[in-house]
Amino acid sequence: MKIVGITYWTGLKNDSCLLNNSKPMFMPDTTNDLRACSCIILRVSRLGKGIAPKFASRYYDAVAFGIDFVAMDLLDSARASGRSWTEAYGFDYSLAIGEWIKCDEIGISDIEKAIGELVMPIDEAVSRVSRNMTIRQGDLIYITVKQLPQSVEREQVLTTQIGEKELLFCRIK
Repeated sequence: MKIVGITYWTGLKNDSCLLNNSKPMFMPDTTNDLRACSCIILRVSRLGKGIAPKFASRYYDAVAFGIDFVAMDLLDSARASGRSWTEAYGFDYSLAIGEWIKCDEIGISDIEKAIGELVMPIDEAVSRVSRNMTIRQGDLIYITVKQLPQSVEREQVLTTQIGEKELLFCRIK
């Protein structure tokens, strides 16, 4: 399984980055400046390569709200010294995933409206990822919201809802 992020850069995370809904997120000891970016996460449902945006919706079957955690102090240090950025965004439990929603239960435009303006439209993101690599059933693609990452503190609770339904709950420890 691949986890591909479309943020202000494109990056890969490994499966140890996943933090399932309602589990606490333990701040890594290696950072003093943890930030959170809202995102949506797509679950790839079939094999694809070089997918045109107009056909992209055929390649994912469910979405979830998520939070992408980034250690900003480590990112700044890595940028300045030319090191890999992975230590800043690829650490364990750095991607919180809420409850999966089947795409036939909710319109993608409703999800885009609920979360805000994404750094790239959903179908364009799927197309972009598939130009560079084959996507397979079970892969995840996450797309962040266009906003500055929010600082997070211990004991803070982060949630996402549509109407009365809570779709993501994450406590910072």
